Amino acid sequence: MNTELPTSQTTRDCECGATVWLTGLPSAGKTTIAHAVADRVRGRGRKVEVLDGDEFRRTLSSGLGFSREDRYTNVQRIGLVAEVLARNGVLVLVPAIAPYADSRHAVRERHAATRTPYLEVHVATPASTCSERDVKGLYAKQAAGELTGLTGVDDPYEAPQTPDLRIPAHEQSVDESATTLLGLLAERRLI
Repeated sequence: MNTELPTSQTTRDCECGATVWLTGLPSAGKTTIAHAVADRVRGRGRKVEVLDGDEFRRTLSSGLGFSREDRYTNVQRIGLVAEVLARNGVLVLVPAIAPYADSRHAVRERHAATRTPYLEVHVATPASTCSERDVKGLYAKQAAGELTGLTGVDDPYEAPQTPDLRIPAHEQSVDESATTLLGLLAERRLI
């Protein structure tokens, strides 16, 4: 499969910023897809940042727990940073679970208030596949009784009803998923 963007798209300069929020269960493939897209966009000389939800948990949100309120606060912190970067011409990819629809809606509204493009992408990998991948060992810890509150298992995950894009990452390769997302970005004239 050809992974390059068509010439007409690679020569067009787009300095508009945008936030692309990749939501999905733990181990769905959000971060892997985000980095694949970032590498391809960065290769074109475009400003792009990946704001990984896990990195925020270790830094700006290190004092937060996993209650509904703390999860909401975490998403709003990530959303603020993403909006500021996007408003200033950066393509921001945010692989973060963001399990609750109201927190994702609040981030979308923040972007709308500043007329900053925002796209919601649901990486729709089923829990059974995520559990098999178990990148961080979370599903194994939950099954062993060492962890509670795992999103999509014993804590809610509210899947987006009408995302801008739904990626069945369990049915296609990372390259195919990245290409699909790049296609949406090109269609929306964000790259």
